[in-house]
Amino acid sequence: MPNWLMPGPPPPAFETEERCTITEILNDPACPEASLALAEVAKGVTTRLHAVRGTVEVYVILRGIGVAEVGGERAAVRPGDRVVILADTPQRITNAGAGVLAFHLLCAPRFRQANYVDLEDQ
Repeated sequence: MPNWLMPGPPPPAFETEERCTITEILNDPACPEASLALAEVAKGVTTRLHAVRGTVEVYVILRGIGVAEVGGERAAVRPGDRVVILADTPQRITNAGAGVLAFHLLCAPRFRQANYVDLEDQ
């Protein structure tokens, strides 16, 4: 198998303490430059306020409607919207719709749990 091929399928989805479900489509040391996940937030749920040290995040909204909060500023989001979150910026998202809010989550460099900073209780 060539070293550039990462055979599927991706690992199964998992629930996070951040109050969302994540499917890591790509998050591997073989590709340190970026990671890609599918995030799903249930109806009426707001994810925990957090930041990711040294990591730019981009949400690409796929389905549902929500309210993104980035750096203390809020905006409604819907399918097709892209939310660019600079490294170290406080963020969270609320599902304001009737179904699941789903979005691709691109991180650069790749997401590492050690860089996650929970700001909820601060």
